[in-house]
Amino acid sequence: MKSAKEYLEAAHASVPKMDVEQAIAKHASGSGAFIDVRDSSDIAKSGTIKGAHRIPRGMIEFRADPEMKDFHNPVMQKDAELYLICGAGGQAALSGKTLQDMGYTNVTNIGGFPAWKDAGGPTEA
Repeated sequence: MKSAKEYLEAAHASVPKMDVEQAIAKHASGSGAFIDVRDSSDIAKSGTIKGAHRIPRGMIEFRADPEMKDFHNPVMQKDAELYLICGAGGQAALSGKTLQDMGYTNVTNIGGFPAWKDAGGPTEA
């Protein structure tokens, strides 16, 4: 039986991490899709990355699977550049690992939203 810590360690080992300055530069270049995997109540309290897709971790499999016609988000393409953010980086890592397990090949964890905001990354409510 695996613990939450073991799942998180495996996710961090598998999903590449990008520092916030690089992520802000990627965003400015218009490259890739930024996805906030926090719950909507957390996003409502703090805001999110400007233009980010809001796909809660609990819905990531449904939004990522094109066979789930009523739920699939078209931005979720297996070879798309996907940059995941959450509150501190853990949910983004776990979501990234799930996407990798589903065949996604270009998933990056950009950490937590507070770091993004503190670094001056563009935000929206």
